[in-house]
Amino acid sequence: MDVKLDLSSYIRVLKLASTPSWEEFSKISKIAGAGIILVGLLGFIIFAIMSFIPT
Repeated sequence: MDVKLDLSSYIRVLKLASTPSWEEFSKISKIAGAGIILVGLLGFIIFAIMSFIPT
């Protein structure tokens, strides 16, 4: 494990990284929120169907 090489790789990635603009952040949060809601809704529908089916 070459620590010097690893550190230079990390520094290079940090230099390339930038903070997103407000528009980009807003778009990403809306998409992520919609995905979370969709997965929750799907889980609730499966739960509702399974509670009506007798075991």
